[in-house]
Amino acid sequence: MALKLRLARAGTKKRPFYHIVVADARAPRDGRFIEKLGTYNPLLNDDAEKRVVLNTERLQHWLSVGAQPTDRVARFVDATGLKAREARNNPKKGEPGAKAIERKEEREKAAAAAAEAAAE
Repeated sequence: MALKLRLARAGTKKRPFYHIVVADARAPRDGRFIEKLGTYNPLLNDDAEKRVVLNTERLQHWLSVGAQPTDRVARFVDATGLKAREARNNPKKGEPGAKAIERKEEREKAAAAAAEAAAE
């Protein structure tokens, strides 16, 4: 059974509140879980003490058993210092799209033509 440390949404519409749970990877997001390990309230300020509450002893146990945290939960675990999170890298994300490249080339051509006209 593949175990995940992930968020299960609770709270009302437009007022999210999450439980940090250990669940089978095949279980639905808000469905059956094995154990509740903490809470996450994204509505609180970043420096608020109650924003992320974790049971570190149980979290350490599940990590040692082989449970894999999701990206968001991995950030919380890294903040506690239990397991370092490797930096993610997506170099293509910062590249401009095809239309932006096309517009840039058109601007460069127009600038070159304007510089030529000014030189004559």
